[in-house]
Amino acid sequence: MQGFHPFTPRREKTTRHARRIETRPAAYFPGYMFIALDVALQRWRSVNGTFGVRSLIMQGERPLPVPSGLVERFIALTGRDGLLDFSGGLAAGASVRILSGPFAEMIGRLDRLDPAGRARVLVAIMNGEIPVDMDSRELVAIA
Repeated sequence: MQGFHPFTPRREKTTRHARRIETRPAAYFPGYMFIALDVALQRWRSVNGTFGVRSLIMQGERPLPVPSGLVERFIALTGRDGLLDFSGGLAAGASVRILSGPFAEMIGRLDRLDPAGRARVLVAIMNGEIPVDMDSRELVAIA
C-alpha cells in the first residue's frame, strides 16, 4: 500500500512429520524479502513501521543495498509457479548442494540429469559414493 514492490524468493520445501510428507512453497531466505527503492527519492523509513517488517538491514544511517543484479537474477530464475529454479546451470559432473530432504545441505556430484527433471547425485557417505535420485529443483550448482 506504500508503493514498494517486494520480492520474496521461494522454493519447494519437503517436510516430514508423523509419517506424512508434505511439499509446500517456502521462503528461500526465511525472514527476508527484497524491495526496490531509491533512498534519495522515496520515503524508505516508513518500511520499518510496516506491519510484519522487523527492520531494514542498515549500513550506518542508510539501507544496505544488495549487490547489483542479484535480485534481477533471482527474478529471471523464477518460474511461472513463483519458485526459484537453479537447475539451468546443472550439468553432469558438476558439484551440487542438495537443498531439501534427508540429504539436505550435503554436497555431491551430479551423475545424470534427464529431461523430465529427475537427477542422480553421487553423495560421499561411508568411504563411498551412494547414488541418490531426486528432483533437479532440489539441487543448486556450486563452484
